[in-house]
Amino acid sequence: ARDAAVVTLLYGCGLRISEALGLTGADAPLPEVLRILGKGGKERLVPVLPVARTAVDTYMRLCPFEIGPATPLFRGARGGALSPRMIARAVERARMSLGLPATATPHALRHSFATHLLGAGGDLRAIQELLGHASLATT
Repeated sequence: ARDAAVVTLLYGCGLRISEALGLTGADAPLPEVLRILGKGGKERLVPVLPVARTAVDTYMRLCPFEIGPATPLFRGARGGALSPRMIARAVERARMSLGLPATATPHALRHSFATHLLGAGGDLRAIQELLGHASLATT
């Protein structure tokens, strides 16, 4: 449930691993629009899909550790903060079981978020803001 919740946030909200792992109990339950502190200390607002809220709610119900306002939302097996490497491994396991190419990485989920929005008629400037990119060229 934990890995599914994190992966859903990476793809469904276009979050960086550090942004997803930076969420605390104070951010839960997830609102419809999440305030994210991104790279360079820049803040942005990101819409949260119902499927992402449901995935995080399910994880929280099943999490064996107390999730207080100041504690990390996503916890490891011993209750400590989850590391980016643990997420990379979870995505790698899923990739291998699904037969996806090695290019299917946590950061590729963020790229897919942007690509799918653009393909569905999304505005490039709006996507830039959702991703927290300072330059349109980065997007």
